[in-house]
Amino acid sequence: MSERLDWDKWQREIIVHKGSVSARCGRQTGKSTAVGRRAADNMLDYVGCSMLMIAPAQRQSSGLFKKMHGWLEDRHREVLLAAGGWVADPRLGWKANEESRRRFEYDNGIYNEMPTKTTIVLKKDFSRPQGLDNAGSVCVCLPAGKTGVYLRFLSLDFLFVDEAAFVPDVVYDTLRPMLAISQKERGLGWECLLSTPFGKGGFFYVSQHSDEYKVFHVSAEDCPRYDKSFLAKERHRMSKAMYAQEYLAEFTDEYRQYFPTALIKECMTIISWSRSVDGLSGASYYLGQDLARMGGDEVAYVIGELFGRRLKVVKCLTRERVRATETIGETVVIDKLWGFKRIFTDSGGLGGPIVDLMQERLGRRRVVGLDNASRRFEVLGEEKKRGILKEDLYANALMLMETHQLELINDLDLLRSLKSITYEYTDSGKFLIKGSYAHLSEALVRVCWCVKERGLSLYCY
Repeated sequence: MSERLDWDKWQREIIVHKGSVSARCGRQTGKSTAVGRRAADNMLDYVGCSMLMIAPAQRQSSGLFKKMHGWLEDRHREVLLAAGGWVADPRLGWKANEESRRRFEYDNGIYNEMPTKTTIVLKKDFSRPQGLDNAGSVCVCLPAGKTGVYLRFLSLDFLFVDEAAFVPDVVYDTLRPMLAISQKERGLGWECLLSTPFGKGGFFYVSQHSDEYKVFHVSAEDCPRYDKSFLAKERHRMSKAMYAQEYLAEFTDEYRQYFPTALIKECMTIISWSRSVDGLSGASYYLGQDLARMGGDEVAYVIGELFGRRLKVVKCLTRERVRATETIGETVVIDKLWGFKRIFTDSGGLGGPIVDLMQERLGRRRVVGLDNASRRFEVLGEEKKRGILKEDLYANALMLMETHQLELINDLDLLRSLKSITYEYTDSGKFLIKGSYAHLSEALVRVCWCVKERGLSLYCY
């Protein structure tokens, strides 16, 4: 196979290491190129091996797959040249020559069948033509999904996980046993986990602190292919935590992150949920809603199932900013499907008139506006003034998470939203909570309020 002369030291170590690898790398440092070469070498060196490549999305796993295919193509061309190479016959037409070229490659190349976007099967013996009895190493490229249920193979020799920090732990737990037989019988069963970090917690974070893997940590600032002036601009443009994550490849929760990443992932125990299958008899359903502000771009809905004092967040939805009447109409439609006991929505700013209209459609006692400000409530027939502040909403959600009363659907958008929430104290001592992608978090903390108000006869004026 043709050789690159400018591999970084860590890239060459990844390529030649015999065993499992965990690579934590900054963006665009060359991890996919090196790991693609490692995968190609594994397929060629361990004849008849079985390999699986996954990533959160097909597009991501296909990127690594293409890198591997590129290195295999180098070997394919070398083998064809060694067999004498194909030469066009001037006596034949274009179509006949193309058929002749394909036949030459099939008989003398490395592939036992035509590679597709998701599967490559090599020959067991390159000197023999294609055939069922000549099938050798195989690599399949697939998206991880939420559970890994569609990734089950009889056995695997090699597992490659790209953007591993974003793959659910339950997927990894499903795949690990598939390596066991190969580890015992062939001394293989190797994993190659590569990713930029995404907070502390999860199997990728654990792998970076395990003796089971050869661990790599590669910062963009140490990569010779980066323009240092570009990194300086990025450092100035981004938050310290985001720059550290994306370019320095550091495991860091956002400075003053309100919901710790490890706690969020610990609560994300619901992989998939269907009301007809998983819904509990006697449970009540609640909706938390965050309305788009002027200039905002999304409306967020979070649905929770409350049974006793245990709350499960079972569905998250976001919609592009639409007219107020469309938001009201969609809320009515969702309510018909779920029969919410209460709908907790954002009544601040432009949300006030929308809440009024929703109360007319769905009932004043069912639609409760929580706008982080002082409101009057009726509690068991007695009117009281009660302040529901933003910190109350967030503190309640955090308490539910820490006391294991809250389970969350494993949703990447929800994870991103909760990770974005930070807190700070102003010079005057005021406590502020904010987030760069707070839509789903704002809806979540509102639906969590159902645990707080459970059993009260409460509605908002």
